[in-house]
Amino acid sequence: MTRASIVFTVAVACATLPSATSAQSSKHKSVAVAAKSVAPRIPVETFILPNGLTVLLSVDHSAPVVAVDVEHHVGSKNEEVGRTGFAHLFEHVMFTGSGHVPYGLHDKLTEGVGGSNNGSTNNDKTNFYESVPSNYLETELWLEADRLGWLLDALDIAKLNAQRDIVKNERRQSTDNVPYGRVSEIMDSYMYPDSHPYHWPVIGSMEDLSAASEADVKSFFKQWYGPNNTVLVIAGDFNVAQAKSWVTKYFGAIPKSANVKRPIVAAASLRAPLRFVYEDNVSQPQLFVSWPGVGVRGTDRAALSVMGAILSGDRTQWLAQEFVFNRKWASSINLGSGANEDVGTVEMNVVPTPGVDLTMLEAAIDSVITRFKAEGPTAEQMKKATARIEFSSYNRLQSMLGKATTLASGWIYHNNPSWYLTDLNETMAVTAADVKRVAAKYLVNNRIVLSAVPIGKKALASNPGHSTSVTSKFASKKEVGS
Repeated sequence: MTRASIVFTVAVACATLPSATSAQSSKHKSVAVAAKSVAPRIPVETFILPNGLTVLLSVDHSAPVVAVDVEHHVGSKNEEVGRTGFAHLFEHVMFTGSGHVPYGLHDKLTEGVGGSNNGSTNNDKTNFYESVPSNYLETELWLEADRLGWLLDALDIAKLNAQRDIVKNERRQSTDNVPYGRVSEIMDSYMYPDSHPYHWPVIGSMEDLSAASEADVKSFFKQWYGPNNTVLVIAGDFNVAQAKSWVTKYFGAIPKSANVKRPIVAAASLRAPLRFVYEDNVSQPQLFVSWPGVGVRGTDRAALSVMGAILSGDRTQWLAQEFVFNRKWASSINLGSGANEDVGTVEMNVVPTPGVDLTMLEAAIDSVITRFKAEGPTAEQMKKATARIEFSSYNRLQSMLGKATTLASGWIYHNNPSWYLTDLNETMAVTAADVKRVAAKYLVNNRIVLSAVPIGKKALASNPGHSTSVTSKFASKKEVGS
């Protein structure tokens, strides 16, 4: 996807990097580090149509570009057992044409004029977006309104079957036949019970995709893709009054869907440690660890983010320095917080150097984590970690599309398009004591440890005698090994 690069305003250019309130040379002392960020403020105006569609308008005349982002508050967690993969399936169906837009016209009126378009689906939401020259704004609004209001008019069983096959092939290419491709869904399937909304993968299972009827799929769309479960963001070079007129003209007649009833989501929890070995078509073993964490609204979210950046953010941080650059036992170690809307995990992936024993490596990593929980980070480590997060936050806002998706996520998850400001300021205010506390709270013994090893080489797993063999339960028996 081509992203337009937009120059920051003075407020961003003059943003202060985090500075320590105190500095200590000894890493054996816990240091409280607080910093205040001068975050870029994205202008935003909100209005809501009578049918419930929320519209966010953010004007930026720095370049003749406009981004349109339509986000539906529906993802794989809104599906049901036996009916998985529907949200992701609609990500594909949305590009097959709608009541007044024949197949191919959407690309012609976006990519064909020098712009871009795409979509994405996760556990919690689905979005569709365009980035085009600003004089095409009305066209993009018409395209998006037509597939929101009149998609089902053009959807028949032939189209559904074609997209179903495309999604199945995508699963084969991105999950089933990719080294370590099934690891994530295996970990989630053991982190959450079978009926938990985060138990199944976003792409769904082969069996469910095959069994989905036209009536099933259309019913899912009618329930979740109404304007009252959608936010429309326009960011870039446009006239506000004109944009409001076009939005009302094209989206105003779309009827709202029935009241949306969201699933009740229990927090992730493990009553005991779990240890598995997964034989995959890979050449080298890897180690994967997952602990229960928090969702995007969790109070420990910011501290966990900083913790991950300190433990594995770069070559000078705890795990990377010890095992990648000093002992050279691993080629990479990544540890971070993965926060969904309702729940989250703390995850670690270790790629060992060829020939290094996973059991020994896991034990050594645990020893360093234990020391980290006891000592906590230094002021310098806090400064580097928060600076890295701050830069990432600013970098995301450089394009019109980055601004649009940031505002949309804030609205969907927090009912506040400017949530990114709160998020960044809370992150910059995290102290070393906060990091030490969450490390002790979340990096505990009750966790999932998965060794992914070459087929027939279970002995290469970490603690193989205590590891249970598993396979992905979401690929049909016919598809396994395809």
